[in-house]
Amino acid sequence: MTQTLEPVIVTGRTPQQRIDAWLEEFESALAALDIGRATGAFLTDSYWRDLTAFTWNIKTVEGREQIADMLTARLADTRPAGFATTEPATDDGDGVASAFISFETAVGRCEGHVRIRPDADGVDRAWTLLTTMQELKGFEERRGATRPLGAVHGSDPDPRSWAEKKADEERQLGRDVQPYVLVIGGGQGGITLGARLRQLSVPSIVIDRHERPGDQWRKRYKSLCLHDPVWYDHLPYLPFPENWPVFAPKDKIADWLEFYTKVMEVPYWSKTTCLSASYDEAEGRWTVEIDRAGERMTLYPTQLVLATGMSGKPNVPTVPGQDIFAGEQHHSSQHPGPDDYVGKKVVVIGSNNSAHDICKALVENGIDTTMVQRSSTHIVKSDSLREIALGGLYSEEAVQAGMTTKKADLTFASLPYRIMHEFQIPIYDKIREKDKEFYDRLEKAGFKLDFGDDGSGLFMKYLRRGSGYYIDVGASELIANGTIKLVQGQLDHLTENSVVLADGTELEADVVVYATGFGSMNGWAADLMGQEVADRVGKVWGLGSDTTKDPGPWEGEQRNMWKPTQQPGLWFHGGNLHQSRHYSLYLALQLKARYEGLDTPVYGLGEVHHLS
Repeated sequence: MTQTLEPVIVTGRTPQQRIDAWLEEFESALAALDIGRATGAFLTDSYWRDLTAFTWNIKTVEGREQIADMLTARLADTRPAGFATTEPATDDGDGVASAFISFETAVGRCEGHVRIRPDADGVDRAWTLLTTMQELKGFEERRGATRPLGAVHGSDPDPRSWAEKKADEERQLGRDVQPYVLVIGGGQGGITLGARLRQLSVPSIVIDRHERPGDQWRKRYKSLCLHDPVWYDHLPYLPFPENWPVFAPKDKIADWLEFYTKVMEVPYWSKTTCLSASYDEAEGRWTVEIDRAGERMTLYPTQLVLATGMSGKPNVPTVPGQDIFAGEQHHSSQHPGPDDYVGKKVVVIGSNNSAHDICKALVENGIDTTMVQRSSTHIVKSDSLREIALGGLYSEEAVQAGMTTKKADLTFASLPYRIMHEFQIPIYDKIREKDKEFYDRLEKAGFKLDFGDDGSGLFMKYLRRGSGYYIDVGASELIANGTIKLVQGQLDHLTENSVVLADGTELEADVVVYATGFGSMNGWAADLMGQEVADRVGKVWGLGSDTTKDPGPWEGEQRNMWKPTQQPGLWFHGGNLHQSRHYSLYLALQLKARYEGLDTPVYGLGEVHHLS
């Protein structure tokens, strides 16, 4: 039974006093294993988001019933204690007080964030609680005061230099010493996870088919730049320098990833292709066949991580006439840039980020370019996104005000997905009002706009479906003024020299670019491990919001990302640079705990509702 808390008189009490009183009551209830009392510390409509600390999972529990169920399963083993604020609590308005917090569990040191507000009876209860594992006791990274000495002062029984030790390690790994973790995919996701595993002393290898780290960016179309600002995109351990561009060109990102891989000593095998992977239930390990620069090898990792990007295999529509089209056809992921297409007519199928970037670069090189928009697209100007949506957490002004990347990440993570759209809608209402003339001009040009099914804009679209948007860095103006030709319709068929839409519109074309997006990441799992394994895992990405391209039921977290899946030993890691930075920590800690043989009972393992 839920216990009645003593009323807390909010009037006249500082946010710090209110938070301290709540933490004291909450910790006392947890220490007594009094689940009813602990649950009573939450509002009826409340949300507890846990990143590995209690659940060994990425899991949000909603409302008192779910919170009680999680605590019943996990409280006795977790043994949380030592709850305290890490800096002064703040008044967030409307009676809400919030604070960053720290605490410990039986196995780890943790941090988080809490928001409290009074209920109808004047009792302060938790509205949102974030708990995150930050390090495992006894298995901490060697940093700060515990960093390696490096130099040898005195005699050393091992006379090898650092370079010799590293060379010996590289020769042995994958041959005499098997990796505990094999990471397939060496983009920002694989590299950041590889860096964290290296610092946690987990034997691992990151493999990638490209020749060099960063080639995933280096080999894309030459005009590609990051659309997210630099403050949002730092990597673990090594933030970008203070003179780094706000929007980094793709070749700078490529070089930074290559540099990062080297200085962070990530065990990285380039020119390596995974051919197949099969799981031995009895042995609890994988057999992975690879081709490393022409050499066939077999690896036997215990844990396998697909870090091939949050987008899966390229979606290329199959339409009649593709076999007779005389010109060039390719997916946007293979687009080389405009140089080879001067004097030709290019038709780009699609109207999201890649389509806009490609069209912009083409017309700026004098190339006749037509964009085919098949469905409405969310557009947000880059400056407005920085100023209104991201500025409070990820901006130069935020840094000057004392906002660190870690605090920004924890603040962002503290908003449960169930109610995140409620915070986003006012932001995009403000953007829509600020940029009304811009949007009016786009619509007058025939462009179909949307702000998501519920008006919540860019980030909810990204979380729900990973598509359907463009951060405008100039292409929208080219559509509005007619420089980029715009046509609405569905692709019907190709002729020898044209694209024909469903309404009969015929577009002369020498080149067709399919900017038609990507499938779920489990498409890669099907290729490497078979459809049975892919179906066991189910769809990757999405929240189950029951909005366009994100079918329900409600999941509460990203499907199968950064957490255990229904396939033992198989994990998925990816997303943008922000997600690669933030969630690589929790994935690395889950893998480290298993490597060290710690007990990791998973609460709330995700069910499979969709197979692709």
